[in-house]
Amino acid sequence: MAGLLYRVKTKMSIFAHRKTLDLLEGGYASVHRGRSHDFDDLRAYVPGDEVKDIDWKATARHGEPLVKRYIASRRHNLALLVDTGRNMAATAESGESKKDIAIMAAGALASIATQHGDVVSLIVGDEGGSRSYPSGQKDEHLERLLRVVDERIRLDAPRSDVLGLLDTVARQLTIRSLLLVVTDDVRLGDEHMRLLRRLRARHEVIWLTIGDADLMRQEGSRGPVYDVQEVAALPAYVRSNRALRGLFEEAAVQTVVDSERELRLLGITSHRIGSQADVVPGLFALLEKQRRAER
Repeated sequence: MAGLLYRVKTKMSIFAHRKTLDLLEGGYASVHRGRSHDFDDLRAYVPGDEVKDIDWKATARHGEPLVKRYIASRRHNLALLVDTGRNMAATAESGESKKDIAIMAAGALASIATQHGDVVSLIVGDEGGSRSYPSGQKDEHLERLLRVVDERIRLDAPRSDVLGLLDTVARQLTIRSLLLVVTDDVRLGDEHMRLLRRLRARHEVIWLTIGDADLMRQEGSRGPVYDVQEVAALPAYVRSNRALRGLFEEAAVQTVVDSERELRLLGITSHRIGSQADVVPGLFALLEKQRRAER
């Protein structure tokens, strides 16, 4: 069986042109501040690089912008916070499993982080509890982290508990880190906001939402469609009712709008994706938003 990390890297190249991947790497690098003055080598300029790093003499010789790359003064820490409740085993907007999209997103950013010399840790959680996995940067380490996510997200897993996941991170993670929260559409309450405010004071927090499938628009299914979070069925006759469908869609849209507004008020950058093909451009958009917000 092919490793999950290998599959992630393969899909990254399928779902994005090389230029897009370069932009994503530049976006990731630009999130972190601070560096040493030890020159390493030159590479092509990508949006997000500092203009002051451009080597103008080398640029003139080669006919394209080149930037100086420096050896990092210290390793940065990327912590993946992944919701492993059973709703993450359900279907996303694209018809794919939300679990597969979550693994793709976590693996893509983790792979780029380790290429920059950073270390990656994992915190997963659901109503059954949260668990932390230590930092590392080798491919074998990333493979183990992705397998944890793959094994924990099941239809028979406990329900999601994003609040408990955030609480665990707030209590246990003391090293300043870049936190990538991966979950689906969540209605944020006062306790979520309190914990996020606490996390934001210590860490950089970015939030990636994997969009839910519209259960009211499963035309291809004549039988009941199930909400795996509540293990409740939406019968076909309910889904055929225009008024109910309208109310359902309105509530779903409002949840998304409210969550994005609340995160924005806390200074937390968020982005919503619905497929594996959205992962690379979605992560780049997320990091670019974060970079602009820090200016």
